[in-house]
Amino acid sequence: MKQYIGVDLHRNSFTTCVWNEEGKSEIKRWPIQGLKVFARGLSAEDEIAVEATGNVRMFSEALKESGCRVRVVNPHQFDVISRSVKKTDEHDAKILAEFLAKGMLPEVRMKDGLQARVASLVQTRDKLVKLRTVLKNKVNNLLAGHGILLRKESLSSEKGLKEVLMQAVDDLEHVELEILVNEIRHLNESIRKVEDVISEHGPKLSGWQNLTSIKGIGKVGASILLSTIGNIQDFEDEGKLAAYFGIVPRVHNSNGTEHSGHITKQGNKLARTALVQCALIAVRYSPYLNQYYRKIEARRGTGKAIIALARKLLGIIYRTLKNGWVFKDFPNYILVTENAV
Repeated sequence: MKQYIGVDLHRNSFTTCVWNEEGKSEIKRWPIQGLKVFARGLSAEDEIAVEATGNVRMFSEALKESGCRVRVVNPHQFDVISRSVKKTDEHDAKILAEFLAKGMLPEVRMKDGLQARVASLVQTRDKLVKLRTVLKNKVNNLLAGHGILLRKESLSSEKGLKEVLMQAVDDLEHVELEILVNEIRHLNESIRKVEDVISEHGPKLSGWQNLTSIKGIGKVGASILLSTIGNIQDFEDEGKLAAYFGIVPRVHNSNGTEHSGHITKQGNKLARTALVQCALIAVRYSPYLNQYYRKIEARRGTGKAIIALARKLLGIIYRTLKNGWVFKDFPNYILVTENAV
């Protein structure tokens, strides 16, 4: 008999709720070391639902041999659990099992090992860059208190950091500035190391040569976009990819009237930011994109024009990956093996 199994997964344990087709359920708590024993009790027709957590890949890999289907649930889209008044492991597992049986769970796409590792690297880089920005702002605020105004860009260089330490401030503030500058230097080195690793392994991602042939998409940008997209064949059309990035308008229906609002922003924020940054670079080189951007900007303003530009570039990215295109001359849409796109 087919079983629908909800799993509340933790670092050192997991709780299961087995829900069969007759509507009967059974709750059991397991130590994480009991994962293999749990897997041996599964059959190929069973379905399992588990929320996306840090060790969900390990959990899914352990169940591969059983042949059962593991559905990884997006916790941000499935808020029935987070809003539940009764918050226990057993209750969470039961809710997952019930909604799994009804086919009502929003799934997370599981990427292959390299895509997942590169995605983790670019997320780490993003966190380090944001932390560095916080420290730079603190330095600027300290100096501004003395009427010393430095360009923010100056803190990106060693020369600028040395200049900070030469400013006339009192002893306590000088100690604070030394600590901040040293932390910024350490973050600079860490960010460089992460970027070196991304540059080394990013080119191993499927579609790397295709994406980097688009003028405006660099090494880090390509790594972010490819590790987010994963297998392009998962998307039926470019509209599905745009929805995955959260760069489609939110639609409201009321009394037969349809209204389009701001973009949904439901996708990966880091990937969406990288897409916008790549689009703003690509527009400098592509007459087609530049003309498109200027036309939208004149009618609807800069903000909407940037989003429209990013959406247009994402369409080009989709077709490039789907068709295996490599551009010889992107501004003129000339391919390596063909005369035109």
